[in-house]
Amino acid sequence: MVRKSLLLKLLQRYWRLTRSLTMGVKAMVLDEKAHVLLVRHGYQPGWHMPGGGIEKGETAAAALARELREEAGVALSGQPQLFGVYANFASFRGDHIAFYVVRSWEQGPAPVPNSEIVETGFFAVDALPPETTQGTRRRIAEVLGGAPQSDLW
Repeated sequence: MVRKSLLLKLLQRYWRLTRSLTMGVKAMVLDEKAHVLLVRHGYQPGWHMPGGGIEKGETAAAALARELREEAGVALSGQPQLFGVYANFASFRGDHIAFYVVRSWEQGPAPVPNSEIVETGFFAVDALPPETTQGTRRRIAEVLGGAPQSDLW
């Protein structure tokens, strides 16, 4: 866990020097009861919506499908809705997240917990784990609670 955290910090410093912009994707995956899929990483604290970086030569849609499959065994069965693009400057200057809402999906084989994804689960919005990140809580409030949409993650 410490080694991955150190590696992530080193990679972020490298990206800051070599890229003016980085882009990632995250998704609010909703089940039939409007419960939200969250993941808990082994390398950072809190519960988050699944997602990750867009690789060179990869579209945002392809990155979203890949990350959902890798992190939670979720396979898209319909078109995800692009909800917004957020600046994620808390991570580092120039970082942005394309945020999608996913309502049409199928559960494929669930990945075995590992050092990247320790745990996954669906949670009612009024019963989120206490460690759910503030960015995750804000997106839930925007999508499901009618809160004004922010520019910042």
